[in-house]
Amino acid sequence: CVPLTLGGDHTITYPILQAVAEKHGPVGLVHVDAHTDTGDAALGEKICHGTPFRRCVEEGLLDCSRVVQVGIRGSSYEPDPYKYCRDQGFRVVPAEECWRKSLVPLMREVREQMGHKPVYISFDIDGLDPAYAPGTGTPEIAGLTPAQALEIIRGCKGLNVVGCDLVEVAPMYDVSGNTALLGANLLFEMLCVLPGVKT
Repeated sequence: CVPLTLGGDHTITYPILQAVAEKHGPVGLVHVDAHTDTGDAALGEKICHGTPFRRCVEEGLLDCSRVVQVGIRGSSYEPDPYKYCRDQGFRVVPAEECWRKSLVPLMREVREQMGHKPVYISFDIDGLDPAYAPGTGTPEIAGLTPAQALEIIRGCKGLNVVGCDLVEVAPMYDVSGNTALLGANLLFEMLCVLPGVKT
């Protein structure tokens, strides 16, 4: 069974990765998002949509040498907002490093980094620019394009993908319906890169 999960906020990835790691051990992670989601707490809560990957690190659910976060940007409460991630060994690719370029070369490097071990894909729709996906709770300007999103997901073809999710879609915030349409297409693309799927 390979879970392909629709969220809901990013909190859902935490229990999913608990289950995935129980079967496969610590997994690599391709994480597309505007935010690192490695906060320690929010409004006093340790488990929320801004903390799942810190909880995963603490529980040993991730192979931290094989974690890549792409599209990270936005305001922060700290002068060095990516320090925690980099201290764990994550590769952080800020959105500005993606502007005006193809991400095919990046994904070539990511495939090499991930190797043949199990990998999980977690895609927060706010990784994309709100011009394309306004239907989300925490939009951040200057994000990725839909074409870059496809390059990232298609770039995972051939990896040992053991699960995926697409989170933070809030259709009520987008009267056009474009965010839901984009989310559905990204999920279809994830389905197409699962091991053994013929396209």
